[in-house]
Amino acid sequence: MMNTSPSTKTVLVTGCTPGGIGYELCKSFQLRGCTVIATARRPEVLEELAGSGMIVLPLDVTDSKSISACKKQVQEVTGGRLDILVNNAGVSHTIPAADIDIDDVRKTFETNVFGLMAMTQSFLDLLIAAKGLVVNMSSLASITPYVYGSVFCATKGAINSYSRTLRQEVKPFGVRVMVVMTGFVKTTSGTKVYRELPKNSIYKVVEDAYLRKLRYSENTSKLSAQEFSFQLVERILEGSGWFWPLWGPRNDWVWLGGSASLARWATWIGEWVLDTVLYRKFGLDVLEKRLRQRGLT
Repeated sequence: MMNTSPSTKTVLVTGCTPGGIGYELCKSFQLRGCTVIATARRPEVLEELAGSGMIVLPLDVTDSKSISACKKQVQEVTGGRLDILVNNAGVSHTIPAADIDIDDVRKTFETNVFGLMAMTQSFLDLLIAAKGLVVNMSSLASITPYVYGSVFCATKGAINSYSRTLRQEVKPFGVRVMVVMTGFVKTTSGTKVYRELPKNSIYKVVEDAYLRKLRYSENTSKLSAQEFSFQLVERILEGSGWFWPLWGPRNDWVWLGGSASLARWATWIGEWVLDTVLYRKFGLDVLEKRLRQRGLT
């Protein structure tokens, strides 16, 4: 395993499955001259990245032993420093709130929230040594009523709240925290789970709308993971800087991806805008109509 040069930035990215954002982030960081540490539960899927000169390590963010082993290897190759930690590993979770399986929900939180927290805690001393940057991948779902995505929305909302406080706690040590409000991005990683409605689901009357929602992002996204990652890496590496005295570092919150600007604008106007638009977009007005037709309301 090669050692890194102290003159180049070292970047560790979690969740680098081919076809996903993490995979493309690794490529974009390397194009900008960074030393990239790509991680995945099964490192054999990262052979292409390894062949291009990246450091490839096994990592399961839900396993404390795996995190410890990964950190030990990172310390060895970087000399105990890490410039950028990108907490990208995450899973989708689409199912009505009335139909959730709590054990399934816990698994999603383990990856999306607890894994992110565990990685940040474990690697914080390396980030402090480099006065580095933590990049937490959130989503527009964290601030929108993304119908049938209550679990996923909750995990991303938790990331936002965690990051706000983390930013304050690590600032005295010279570490920055960035939250990426990710919009719609076209990915082809093949890791998404498509959950079926239970036979007794109260949403069976609009199952057609639910099935469309399962593939909504991949069918409507126009921005590729490659282009998204290229733009995001540009933002990550351009520095903090100040363009308005009352706002904080310009890169604390990055809104990027399909509908990102629209969602940000809508939050300024009021929550009722998103409530109204998404209620109709995902067919809840149709649900009302069908329930009335069946005499169920």
